[in-house]
Amino acid sequence: MAGHTVAIHFVRSAVRAVERRGIDVRPALAKAGIARSLIDYDRARITVEQASTMIRDLWRLTGDEMFGISPRPLPLGTFRMMALGMIHQPDLAAVLDRCCEFSQVVPGMPDLRTRLGPGTCRIEADVEKFGCCETIITDTVLFVLHRFAGWLANSRVRLRLVELPQPEPPYVQDYDLVYDAPVRFGAGCAAITIDRDVLPAPIVRDEDDLLRFLGDAPADLLARREYDSSIVDQVRRILSFGLRGHSPSAVSSREVAARLSLSLQHVRRLLREEGTSISQLREDVLRDAAIASLVRGEESIAALSERLGFSEPSAFRRAFRRWTGSPPGSYRPGGTESALARKAQQRTESGEVDTDGVEQAG
Repeated sequence: MAGHTVAIHFVRSAVRAVERRGIDVRPALAKAGIARSLIDYDRARITVEQASTMIRDLWRLTGDEMFGISPRPLPLGTFRMMALGMIHQPDLAAVLDRCCEFSQVVPGMPDLRTRLGPGTCRIEADVEKFGCCETIITDTVLFVLHRFAGWLANSRVRLRLVELPQPEPPYVQDYDLVYDAPVRFGAGCAAITIDRDVLPAPIVRDEDDLLRFLGDAPADLLARREYDSSIVDQVRRILSFGLRGHSPSAVSSREVAARLSLSLQHVRRLLREEGTSISQLREDVLRDAAIASLVRGEESIAALSERLGFSEPSAFRRAFRRWTGSPPGSYRPGGTESALARKAQQRTESGEVDTDGVEQAG
């Protein structure tokens, strides 16, 4: 299956926070194979492996699991300590209770609380004390809590609603992909709402599982797990399997529906409810497969474009710019970092404004 990629804005705040501390992040980015210039462009994406490598290096550089963003640092090992305190709980309800208790005593964490409603459990995060940094705090805390709960129970914890206090960003569709749930911006507080009937789900992982999980962190949190796949994940997986010799473009919509044993009309309706479509998921699979190949640097542009089903390399290059806002070369090992930097400097000196500078630089 073609791996998912990570939208750049989910790691951008961490990079910029570390830079504000006067720490040079370029070695960490280079180790991950990420051009520094890509950090500043909203449509840029990186692989899960790149994100994991970069985050681990930022942890090491700052000695802080929140990269120096929170008012009090989160010393390295904090999440490990909390996870060891949760792994022996009997079910998800007890895990959430323990997590809320930790939030009251661990410096640098927002206060968490749960509110039970008819059929729902709402988990709220108080981020007022974090001020202008609340966006990455809410993104990180709610994301980790949700993904870790699913991992502990080895089951999909379906979200009903995600509420975030920040204004709606231009890249709102990436939040939909991360959470597979409606996202409401400008909310009174940060919160996620789950079905109450998932709370008795037993914790099936043990301490050995946890130690392996922590040794690979944060890769398992960033990678989408297929415990109880949503319709989006199922369609994406069918399209991704097409890459084993055929382009996802060769997998027709009717074939997707047939493999799901559903009518095409029903599949389209289900995907529409999730805010996507077969054609959009096909584009996402192609984009992520292209990024993964370019980062590995093992295929020529001509070979890659042919494998992905494009008529010619120029058609692939146009599609890639549309997907990411940058040329394929910027994702190659070593990339076009120096050329991009020179181009950006020329624009700065001339006073020229270009909202899609990376694409033009290619």
